[in-house]
Amino acid sequence: MIDPRLGLIEGYYGRPWSWAERAETAAFLAGHGFGFYLYAPKADPFLRRRWREPHPPEQGQAIADFARACDGMGVAFGVGLSPFEIYRAFGDEAKVALAEKLARLDDLGVRHLAILFDDMRGDIPDLARKQADILHWVGERSAAERLIVCPTYYSDDAALDLYFGARPARYLEDFGAALDPAIDVFWTGPEVCSRELSAGHLDRVAGQLGRKPLLWDNYPVNDGPRMSPFLHLRGFTGRPAALAGRTAGHAINPALQPVLSRIPALTLVESYREGEAYDYGLAFARAAEAVLGPDLALDVVRRVSAMQDTGRDGLGESGRARLRARVADIDHPGAREIVAWLDGDWTVSRADFEGA
Repeated sequence: MIDPRLGLIEGYYGRPWSWAERAETAAFLAGHGFGFYLYAPKADPFLRRRWREPHPPEQGQAIADFARACDGMGVAFGVGLSPFEIYRAFGDEAKVALAEKLARLDDLGVRHLAILFDDMRGDIPDLARKQADILHWVGERSAAERLIVCPTYYSDDAALDLYFGARPARYLEDFGAALDPAIDVFWTGPEVCSRELSAGHLDRVAGQLGRKPLLWDNYPVNDGPRMSPFLHLRGFTGRPAALAGRTAGHAINPALQPVLSRIPALTLVESYREGEAYDYGLAFARAAEAVLGPDLALDVVRRVSAMQDTGRDGLGESGRARLRARVADIDHPGAREIVAWLDGDWTVSRADFEGA
């Protein structure tokens, strides 16, 4: 049964998935209850630095085709648009360009629209009010059924202040007070990549925002220069089922490997379903078998520490060769993703961040 609260958001840096990989992932996750899918890879320049430009015809058609495929699965399709620092100068030129972009997204079949202000400078006067005004302006012109925003400071993590400027005092409170309560707000938790999400934390954030936050969960994503040498495969932990009543939904940001990402995704479904009876180790083993089949799953479960804890660089040349030999002859896309990861195909550099 489809759960409209569970979703996937392609919010990663690095090489984007193919449209075939998206379709296969959406179909697989829909079959296990995921109810929405947001297209927002950082490598799509027409959603970020070049947002004023339309997608090339072929890419626009691919988005429209995927939107229709999601609709046929019962999955709400959405797009994450990052109009880069538009709040610095939201004048006539910006409004005309944004209105044209919204019309194009409507034509593509976007049902959920996320305006993403993450990874932008935020140390400017009246940031909360300016961003709320833009969201209301967008809401009056978009045909999307659901409007979501990612604030510039989407976590308590002090790293955001370090990289994007000190957050304004009472930013969350002011943003929540100024924002239409029908608009959902993304939140990643105490950290950008939160190890744990507690009821107390979410209750506090809900009080600041004046609404339940929509979780943007940065697990199992592995898109940074420090994370891309690791495969995040284990089951979800630190997300108790009791969180369901304290959030507006739960979206996971997947790993760069589309097939392998499905393993932890399935454990999240089990965590919510089983509640206190959830066993993340058994859930991981079951999910691995469901995604990879019994033989490859056994290898992955036995060697998960090498891939998730030691990592590609820590394995060294001989360790990589041994793991490669175990999976290289297995005819499965998950095995091919492991081999490509061992070969460095998904390495994400600092330039990938700075250029997005």
